[in-house]
Amino acid sequence: MAKITLQGNALSTMGDLPKVGESISNFELVKNDLSKTTLNDFKGSRLVLNIFPSLDTGTCAASVRAFNKEAANLENTKVLCISRDLPFAQARFCGAEGIENAITLSDYATGEFGKANNLEMVDGPLANLHSRSVIVLDENHKVIYTEQVPEIVDEPNYRAALEIL
Repeated sequence: MAKITLQGNALSTMGDLPKVGESISNFELVKNDLSKTTLNDFKGSRLVLNIFPSLDTGTCAASVRAFNKEAANLENTKVLCISRDLPFAQARFCGAEGIENAITLSDYATGEFGKANNLEMVDGPLANLHSRSVIVLDENHKVIYTEQVPEIVDEPNYRAALEIL
């Protein structure tokens, strides 16, 4: 189990993030229109996986806005913002915020994406939600960068995640 905190209070996740050089498992997530998408649907594109507990928190919303802004300038790169929020909530947020360059995807139905990648928090008030993490994949979907934010209310290191690209 990896240890993180929520406002200084200890929490545990299922384990460590995937390691640099590894591949992540194919996944199936739900898009805002309720259709399904998989990792294979993004074949040939570099991916920034911006993972967080819920869009209904200030830090999570800020990370989506920040990556949306940066994604406009990246070639052959897609930003996937992944949480367990319902697709309806994600669509509403994107519409209200003008999010056009980042793709929100939901793991609400099973949480399998979070479980497969050791992102799920297993205790505390946010149990069963995903920890705040960034995983960057190259064109072959090999991991080239990871960050699990140690204090969940803090924002990820955007610069480090984007500089690797």
